[in-house]
Amino acid sequence: AASVLEAEAGWHRRQAFHGGSSSRRKDAAVSAIRRTFAADLSSLAGSQVIVRGWVYRLRVLAKTTFMIVRDCSGEVQCVVPTESLHNLRPKVDDAIEVRGAVRKDDRARGGVEVDIQSATLLNRAASLLPFTSSSDVSGVGLEILTEYRPLALRNDRVGDVFRVQAAILKHFRDYLTSQRFTEIVSSKIVASGTEGGTNLFEIKYFDRVAYLAQSPQFYKEHGVVGFERVFETGHVYRAEPHATSRHLTEYYSLDFEMGFIDGPEDVIQVERELLTYVFERLNSEQAALVGRYRSAPLPSMLNVPIWTFAECRERLGRADLVDDLDPEAERQLCRLAEEAHGVAAVFVLGFPLSARPFYTHPLTDTSAAGFDLLFNGLEITTGGQRLHRRTDLESALEKRGISPAPFESHLKMFELGMPPHGGLAIGLERLTAQILRLQNVREATLYPRDRYRVTP
Repeated sequence: AASVLEAEAGWHRRQAFHGGSSSRRKDAAVSAIRRTFAADLSSLAGSQVIVRGWVYRLRVLAKTTFMIVRDCSGEVQCVVPTESLHNLRPKVDDAIEVRGAVRKDDRARGGVEVDIQSATLLNRAASLLPFTSSSDVSGVGLEILTEYRPLALRNDRVGDVFRVQAAILKHFRDYLTSQRFTEIVSSKIVASGTEGGTNLFEIKYFDRVAYLAQSPQFYKEHGVVGFERVFETGHVYRAEPHATSRHLTEYYSLDFEMGFIDGPEDVIQVERELLTYVFERLNSEQAALVGRYRSAPLPSMLNVPIWTFAECRERLGRADLVDDLDPEAERQLCRLAEEAHGVAAVFVLGFPLSARPFYTHPLTDTSAAGFDLLFNGLEITTGGQRLHRRTDLESALEKRGISPAPFESHLKMFELGMPPHGGLAIGLERLTAQILRLQNVREATLYPRDRYRVTP
């Protein structure tokens, strides 16, 4: 019985602690069996194994108990006489170690089961939890799922969101690395804002004030001087008092910057190819995960159109859109793009120059060589061409009533041979939410930070 074997193993461990030679030999034999992941059991029929994980499902019958144990690789059904578990009393979400023999069974997932010879509870879960890892959590509120985030991650409905997100990050890195981009890591503590000092979180930095970075923009531009093509992934911070389903005060930004461009269209083309690559990889390598959230494969982005801001106003008949798009306009434009080009996405280029950061290169006298990418009804990217001459940057700052002096450490980098350049930033949480058709960006945020939440 499992409880008897567990007690026997404990006796041997105690004897080993006190120096018993026979117990040391027995413990050595036991420890020679290494832990096996559930996904690796299919080829081990007839072998003795150790499986560790959480009790995912439990079916207790009069004579036999069926226990599904899940680890990071998958799950396996374990079988044991019910009477053997009388003293152990496992329940769903307990952390457990199972020792047993692998037996072939074509009816089981993976083609094998494990006949339990001994079992040890590594830690018990609380008796009263708002949901379990195997629950249907479709009716559980986002606040509860966030409050119990580690448990929620063991539930496929929640955990798969972050598995897809991890894959997005991997494919983002893989593609840009293949295109001669170098990954950089920049500081998130800065002396001033990249957009003139607005929406900054102020922090006490020894005997002076510093800020959490709104963007790695300045550092990406420095990277262009050094490497020509750079990218970075990391948190950025916006002290914006929003309380909507699309805004966060801390989010994860996917950025790249590239030199020697002819215009913003060069940046747009790289994003088309980048997202197409990411989507193709998700369609092929994470098809089962993505398929749980959307009925159709992710589209190619190579034919996403470019519409000017003025053109968008005309298409929508919205003279009230002065310097930006509102959420309804974004949704309508994506519907129009899908009707015309087969993909619910559009690049909007040429916003009013006054509405863009000071470092944005002009497209015309009044419009900016900056763009947004709208995807499935939501802006997921902001990018464009940047000013690359120091005198132009100083002039742009002065026109906005901002002294260039606080930006001196940045401006002097433009005396080192800065080429024409541009880049973009993609919000990872928003991209994940749009790929998986989630209603709230917080569903794609491991630990959301917004106007009201700083825990857990």
